[in-house]
Amino acid sequence: MTEPTMTDTTPASVLARPVVPAPTSGATARGLGLGEAHLRGGFWGELQTTNTAATFDHCLQWMEHLGWLANFDRVASGTTSTERPGWQFSDSEVYKLLEGLAWEFGRTKDPRIDATVRALTERIAAAQDEDGYLNTCYGHAEQQPRWSDMAMGHELYCVGHLLQAAVARYRTVGDDPLVEVARRAADQVCAEFGPDGRDGLCGHPEIEVGLAELGRALGEPRYTAQAGLFLDRRGHGRLAPIPLLAPTYYQDDVPVREADVWRGHAVRALYLAAGAVDVALDTGDAEMLSAVQRQWDRTVERRTYLTGGMGSRHQDEGFGDDWELPPDRAYCETCAGIASVMVSWRLHLATGDVRYADLMERTFFNVVATSPRGDGRAFFYANPLHQREAGEDVPMDAENPRAEGGVRAPWFEVSCCPTNIARTLASWHTYLAAVDGDTVSLVQYAAADLRVALDDGAAVALAVSTDYPVSGRVTVDVTEAPGRPVTLRLRVPHWADGATVSTDGGAPRAVAPGWADVTVATGSTVVLELPVAPRLTWPDPRVDAVRGCVAVERGPLVLCLESTDLPDGVDIDRVRMDTSVAPVTAGDGAQVRAVVLPDFAQPAGRPPFGPPAPPAGGEPVDLPLVPYHRWAERGPSTMRVFLPTA
Repeated sequence: MTEPTMTDTTPASVLARPVVPAPTSGATARGLGLGEAHLRGGFWGELQTTNTAATFDHCLQWMEHLGWLANFDRVASGTTSTERPGWQFSDSEVYKLLEGLAWEFGRTKDPRIDATVRALTERIAAAQDEDGYLNTCYGHAEQQPRWSDMAMGHELYCVGHLLQAAVARYRTVGDDPLVEVARRAADQVCAEFGPDGRDGLCGHPEIEVGLAELGRALGEPRYTAQAGLFLDRRGHGRLAPIPLLAPTYYQDDVPVREADVWRGHAVRALYLAAGAVDVALDTGDAEMLSAVQRQWDRTVERRTYLTGGMGSRHQDEGFGDDWELPPDRAYCETCAGIASVMVSWRLHLATGDVRYADLMERTFFNVVATSPRGDGRAFFYANPLHQREAGEDVPMDAENPRAEGGVRAPWFEVSCCPTNIARTLASWHTYLAAVDGDTVSLVQYAAADLRVALDDGAAVALAVSTDYPVSGRVTVDVTEAPGRPVTLRLRVPHWADGATVSTDGGAPRAVAPGWADVTVATGSTVVLELPVAPRLTWPDPRVDAVRGCVAVERGPLVLCLESTDLPDGVDIDRVRMDTSVAPVTAGDGAQVRAVVLPDFAQPAGRPPFGPPAPPAGGEPVDLPLVPYHRWAERGPSTMRVFLPTA
């Protein structure tokens, strides 16, 4: 990318607007604006740099190559046909890419990115109907009529992503052609599906969060009200059933306010919950907010993987029952991880509860960071915790028809994850902190410079130095603060027993997991020490699939064993971990002691059940565990997060 250049048309007041979700009357805190934080390398800075240098162009080239962008040109020219490229929801990928580019321009001020946004907007605007309807799969010559498949057509889903892209554009440049396209589309949705219109809803939630965000950004309560109407319509069996799938698939079985857990398609459930929190906060709906908190609690406690991944079933890309968390069949879609962050971030801003920030960190490091390959041009769609067979390399010039397989692919027939990664990494730095009155909370840790506005406009500037998660030391230099007491609040993760905080070179004091508050002024230096030594993590005994197994974590990182690191001739499923020997640090991973079961033959023609396996024998072996987010970077491999114990 070229050196960032400020544009003359971008007012400072616009650049200071917080990234989604914007402040609401019901939230206790707000997130950071794009200009309030800048990463300085490190784990997340490097991912963001790769996203800028490679992932955006990669996504754009694939969508141009496959004709997904040309779909808009065909609608504009009146040349649509039955041979439309892409799935019915491919428009949404263009909008997610646009959202990411909008955040990226707000971050870098790169004029080339701005030019790309404007060029894409021009093509999209040309395809919009006079009444504001916008879709390249329905409603035109040789296509099905508008709104003819509410269960699976994804028309409102696509609009929702358009609206989120427009919010990103509005918060970075103000009023703009993309914002006008979105405003017209939202008006058309309100006219079509409002209180006096069609009594319908979309099979894939997303319009709810899009309308709520746009309504808040533009100060338009009609959009928020329409989002609330969609939320209240769900759960009453309005959507047509799908063979082999229950109404839970699209959360049409139980009203949002009455549900006590997330179920069905994971991304659908989580997007719906994000919209529910937005509407609850914007309208003061305590019942709705309480419902989502209740659903978060049970889902995290019983239906969430060690990595933070959500979704244990491949058939419906969905949640399983309580305690149904098989590692080898874990779906844990990348998009579900991103949607989980969306919900937890909103709940954190609404309540200040540290648990939501803890889950965000777990999901960021072990789902979001796991998906993109090191070069930013291939991705995991599903994120299992046990790979039984090494995946096969996929072509780098073709779509991958499968969402799983153990190898990152450049593109998928349903390629929702690459664009979702792109938009998330472009705005990742805005999740670093939250502001509440005269308190600045460090929610995530990365090397960064922050200059945040307090509620009265006074500034607090922080220089955060850390190589976290390689080490657990986080140093915060306060380079600017108003002339009154200001609180710096540091998150101590739930796993960080033995953490300490020191101020201005003083003696460290022990701090328990939760929040550690320090009063600071200009010139203050605060040092947080988090214990990131490897630790054993045991599953709840009710999780049948990993009973008798153990995992190893190091700080926020989940570790795994890859076949790449096994002695020749040793199969990963013969490895048994010796938990009597504590794991030790090895780079950013760990070294563990293990023993290996002998290779024994099962009698021919019999099911694989019978006498117990022979005990492990031979000399103990020390094996390296690597961060899960890097698995399969050295080539196809088998892999385990949970290891059977000796």
